[in-house]
Order: sequence, then structure tokens, then C-alpha cells
Amino acid sequence: MRSHYCGQLNETLVDQEVALCGWVHRRRDHGGVIFLDLRDRDGIAQVVVDPDTPEAFANADRARNEFVLRIRGRIRLRPEGTQNPNMPTGMIEVLASDVEVLNTAATPPFQLDEHGKVGEETRLKHRYIDLRRPEMIDKLRLRSRITHSVRAYLESQGFLDIETPILTRATPEGARDYLVPSRTHPGEFFALPQSPQLFKQLLMVSGFDRYYQIAKCFRDEDLRADRQPEFTQIDLEASFVEESDIMSLTEDMIRQLFQDVLDVSLPAFPKMPYSEAMNRYGSDKPDLRIPLELIDVNDLMRDVDFKVFSGPAKADDGRVAALKVTGGAKLSRKEIDAYTDFVNIYGAKGLAWIKVNERAKGIEGLQSPIVKFMEGIIESLLDRVGAEDGDIIFFGADKARIVNEALGALRVKLGEDLDLYTQEWAPLWVVDFPMFEADDAGRLAALHHPFTAPSSSPEAFKADPANALSRAYDMVLNGTELGGGSIRIHDQAMQRAVFEVLGIGEEEAEEKFGFLLDALRFGAPPHGGLAFGLDRLVMLMSGAKTIREVIAFPKTQSAACLMTDAPGEVSADQLKELNIRLRQKAQQGGNGEA
Repeated sequence: MRSHYCGQLNETLVDQEVALCGWVHRRRDHGGVIFLDLRDRDGIAQVVVDPDTPEAFANADRARNEFVLRIRGRIRLRPEGTQNPNMPTGMIEVLASDVEVLNTAATPPFQLDEHGKVGEETRLKHRYIDLRRPEMIDKLRLRSRITHSVRAYLESQGFLDIETPILTRATPEGARDYLVPSRTHPGEFFALPQSPQLFKQLLMVSGFDRYYQIAKCFRDEDLRADRQPEFTQIDLEASFVEESDIMSLTEDMIRQLFQDVLDVSLPAFPKMPYSEAMNRYGSDKPDLRIPLELIDVNDLMRDVDFKVFSGPAKADDGRVAALKVTGGAKLSRKEIDAYTDFVNIYGAKGLAWIKVNERAKGIEGLQSPIVKFMEGIIESLLDRVGAEDGDIIFFGADKARIVNEALGALRVKLGEDLDLYTQEWAPLWVVDFPMFEADDAGRLAALHHPFTAPSSSPEAFKADPANALSRAYDMVLNGTELGGGSIRIHDQAMQRAVFEVLGIGEEEAEEKFGFLLDALRFGAPPHGGLAFGLDRLVMLMSGAKTIREVIAFPKTQSAACLMTDAPGEVSADQLKELNIRLRQKAQQGGNGEA
């Protein structure tokens, strides 16, 4: 029905006849001549309809915003003075010979160029309208180019695109499963996969030594800007590899992706141990664009007459850290109070600070409610953090976990608020993660997942599992974890040893992972892999604020789809087929029985 997309038209096509299809973006009547801005996924073209073509003019006259039209006409240069060099098609227009109304349209719930004035709920309710906006089209076009580049790279490296099941069994992977009741097996349930982890390991046992998949994953967890209940991974696994092999391959892939899609040459990918990242930045995914670091001052604070500092400094699990902000003394008390409220979100009980007005005057040149407790150590403290006139120093003092989370988050917020970024892109690898983390009760849980191989020998691991490091690695970009992976456990005895540390007994291990443990008995090769969050990657590369902006049909923060009104109730007959009985909803009715 069309010969060209609207955005493809330019001066080289002058005097050619074209056929266009699209939506009316705007209609203007200028003294008997009608101008239509016709929009499709590639752009907007200006169409001129004059009374010399009565039928076309009549159809153009009744056209309104979002009517679907087919236009035939001749391309000509716009008259002098009406050209728009800021618009890709701004030098030409189409003189219409025929205007066909393919469909009418109701008045849309919002104008596409006024979407910022409506709430996100309205946009998600009418997502098919929202997706017509050029900004949304550009984001999804970018997403398509990203997946194309990734596929091309992995195929060139000998990886095979292999699908894994969506209906599987529930396995503990760190989040709640989405469960699907089985009609043919009453009382039993499938689970939607949180990742293809077990299946891609089984593919390695099967001999498919290079696998990849653009995989749908499902996790029933609390949502935020970079989380959705269903999301997409670039998933890959390879056999007979070390950490360096996977890291080198995926780093090359991301470099090529940025070059292909954004024409950006990424800087070096430094490697940083997990312990260093936590100590210097309070995060295992530090944003290296921000030139602020946490500095340990435990040794200086142990004997100060200020228990808020001396207590954590003496505690085994305590930490006192400083965060110096160059030029930060200009912050007002109101702004400092707002930052205090901010760190409270992360469990901090307060936010101590010192403004350095004139360092040469000693304590007299400092401004702070706590400086009176620091007389004996103030010069050592200022030297430690490298403080100069005009700086402010923030302090965190509590359990190390709370200090890291609070000051780590404050560091990022200060970077945003004060625009402290020193570069556009800052990638790195975080390595040498602990195998386990302890909860408040002292129970150990896998930091990544229970199939990650420890970096120590089996004997050393069994002797001190709590302090074991793993063969895991995360790729981080601008403070966002792009992807994480590890070398996997390929030895059945080691896998059982890890389960034992996690409190997963023989019976539970057989019930939940029997098929994997069984497979490891039949010649499992050394293998490892990595999974990238595709949605997060597109979010970063497009400059979007949330992953909802780069997913065609996302869910809300409460994991609901406003457009389809999902989740929703189902009929009593469907529930009966599934052998499910619901409890009656209090005072609301429902399909269930008491």
C-alpha cells in the first residue's frame, strides 16, 4: 500500500510519485489549502492538499488527529521561507493527488506531543497510543538494533541459539516463583523460570559447548525502576572456559555493541575485587563517573569522646567512614538536613558533617556540631580525607553494612545533585565475590546462586566455607549491573558440599535439583557463563529513566497491566478444571468457596 515511509523522503525524490500510509499527526487549514502532517514509525512528512483535487480535499477536510490515511502524490521542494532544516523531511512536501481515509479515530486520551502533562498510569492504560510517540519508537528501534548486534556477534563466535522451557519446576533462586497450576496433574504446579540457569548447564553436559538465548525470565519480587516481574536476559554459557574467557568475550561483545549502535568507543574495563568496591564505594556496582570515595577512619575514631563514632569503630562488625565532597561547604543546612533524611532510608541514624571553611585556622576554621569531639585527631582526619577550604566531610558510623549502603547511596545522590560526573561511560568488572552472605541470624545464603563454583580447592572450601570466595564476575556500567555470571560447579561432590553449607539436605537436594545432580554424574565439562539484563542495557543506552520506557508493554510498580487489566479473576469452571478452590473474598464476593 505504500512506496516509502514518511521519514525516508528527501530532496533526492523531488518530482517522484509516492504512496504513504500513516496517522494524522496534525491538521492545519490555511486559507483553503489543507496541510496534513502524516506520521509513521520512520518520521513525519508534510502533505499539501488543495481544492484542485476535490475528492482528496474533501477527505483531508474531514480528517482529524490519529485518522489512518493513505496518501498518493508528488514530492516537491517547500517554498522558500517555509523550509524547516531542523526536521529530517523539512525541505520537501508531498502535493497530494489522492487522500484515502483507511480508518477514523476517536479523540485520543492525550496528545502525543503533550504526553508529559499526563500521568504514567494514563499512558500505560493506553499504551498503544503512547507507543506511537517518536520517542517510544526510537527506544524500541534501538532495542531491536541491540538484539541484532548481540545475535550477530554471538553467532560469529560459534554460539547456538537454543530455547529452554518456560514451564518448569520451582527451584530456589533468590526470589519468589510465579506458579502455574497443572490441569493434568491435580494439586501440582509448574513454575515460570527465574532464569534458564539449570537448563543451560544441562546443555553444557549435553555437549552444546556454546549456547545463547534472548530469554524471558520471571520473578515475583518487589519492583523498582530497573525491575519488572517479567524481564529479558541475554543469556549465554560455554564449556571448557575460565573466567577470563567469558569476561574477554562478553567485554568484546559490549564494546562492539556500543560501537555499532551508538558509535561510542568504551574506555578500559578495570577489574576490582568485591571487597575493594565495598570499601571504597559502599557498593558492588559502583558508578566510577563520580569522583567520591568512602575513606575508613576507624583507627582515628576509636578513642574519641563521642560514642556515636567510638562504638562502631571498636565493634567487630562496625565501620566509621568519611565522604569528602570537594566544594561541598556551599551546601545549606536545609540541603544537609535533606541528605540526612535520605540516608535514614538505608538505616542510618543520622549524618554527621564538618564544613572546612579555613583549614589554616584549625578547629576555629571548621563548622560542625561534632567538631568539639575531634580536637585530638582533627589534623590527622583532614589529612586522611585530603580536605581543603570549601569542602564538606560527611560521616557514617554503624554496622559496616549500614554505613556502606547509606554512604554508598549518598555518594550517588551527591553525584546526581551536584553534577559531579567526570565521563559519560564508566565500565568495570567486579570480581572475587564471597561465596555466601550471612543473614541477621547467622545463616549462610548464596550471594549469587548455589551453582557458582568456589575459587578454593574442595578441601579449603570445606574447611572454611564462610570465608570462601567465588569464581563470579559482574559487569557494571555507570553504577548499574549490566550482567553477572560465574564459572559453575561441574563436580557432583562439590555441588553437594555447597548444598550442605546452605542447609539443603540430601532429600531436599534430590527433590529440587535431582536432575542436575544426576547429570553431573555423566561427564559434565567445566563451564561458565553470564546473563545480561537486556532491559537495563537498553535503558542505559537510550538514556531512559526506567526500564518501563524500553519495554513495549510493561507492568506497573504493583506488577499489574493497566491496559489488559491483568491479573484478573477467572471463571469458576476454569478453577474447577484446575482443581482449585478459592477462599471467599471478605465482603467482595468472588469465585471461591469458604
